[in-house]
Amino acid sequence: MTFLSLPLYSWENGAFIMIGVFALVVLILVSAVFAMMNSKNKKND
Repeated sequence: MTFLSLPLYSWENGAFIMIGVFALVVLILVSAVFAMMNSKNKKND
């Protein structure tokens, strides 16, 4: 029962920072995908 009471993360342990880092990583990955798509389109033209 003690395992059920332990959260996967604690809001006091910088969860907001981790959410911010995760959001930044997602934005970087999305921008990288768009950059690769644009470079492929330019090569085809």
